[in-house]
Amino acid sequence: MSTKHFVLGLCAALLALPAAQNAFGADLPDRIKTAGKVVIATMPNYPPITFKDPATNTLKGFDIELGAALAKEMGVAVEWQEIAFAQMLPSLQTGRVDMVMAGMSDLPTRRDLQDFVDYLKTGAQFYTSAAMSKEIKSTADLCGKKVGASRSTNWPKQIEAWSEANCVAKGKPAIAVVGTEGSIDARTQLKTQRIDAAVQGNETLPYLLTQEPNTYVILGDVFTTTLAGIPVLKTEPKLRDAVHAALLSLQQKGLYDQLLAKYDLKANTLKPGSVNKGE
Repeated sequence: MSTKHFVLGLCAALLALPAAQNAFGADLPDRIKTAGKVVIATMPNYPPITFKDPATNTLKGFDIELGAALAKEMGVAVEWQEIAFAQMLPSLQTGRVDMVMAGMSDLPTRRDLQDFVDYLKTGAQFYTSAAMSKEIKSTADLCGKKVGASRSTNWPKQIEAWSEANCVAKGKPAIAVVGTEGSIDARTQLKTQRIDAAVQGNETLPYLLTQEPNTYVILGDVFTTTLAGIPVLKTEPKLRDAVHAALLSLQQKGLYDQLLAKYDLKANTLKPGSVNKGE
């Protein structure tokens, strides 16, 4: 056989290998390679990270596209499971899902059973309604006001810490923190003036302002820095490493940057992706 024919034959053989035998998929857990898919939990209520297209009822968002790209990079398909945020880690721990993609903060308190592959930088952001913006012109005006945030997140504690440092320590009344059922509930309460302001991740606000123009006003800058990560069980180091390697590959190829630009998330860039670096 000539050298040319040997090379051509080798290339054909490599192309014929199962997708899961690529550089990242080769070391996936056997159960995932056998199933040919990775099961990911999400909840489509956090645009532009994850949401549903109202016209088609299909999943959309940065996490959805990134999750599909990660799975492809690992040589497997993706199956999405819609699960309430509070049940995502329990579902991971019981084996219902393999990982979670829902803009979840990588916090040390969440790393007892999970490792996090960090892929976005986020920050808590105060905002108010256009109707309240004449009374609340800056974050300094939040002291003594009612501020809402999803109780399933660490935002309520972060608001309390901010209030202690910026209100109480300066002799001003503390913020009254209101735990809500989620960011949508916080916005509903804000619109009906049951609360005076709200907090959610800065990654969501540019999208929100385009969807509901002249409705909300951002107050100040982000007052925390957090890393969003993809939790994977500590008992699954092969999967964690494969996801991390696939993320780094997508960043090198430029697809990560393309998705950030598509969803107006350039301010949330985290390069290179890391593991368990959230604080």
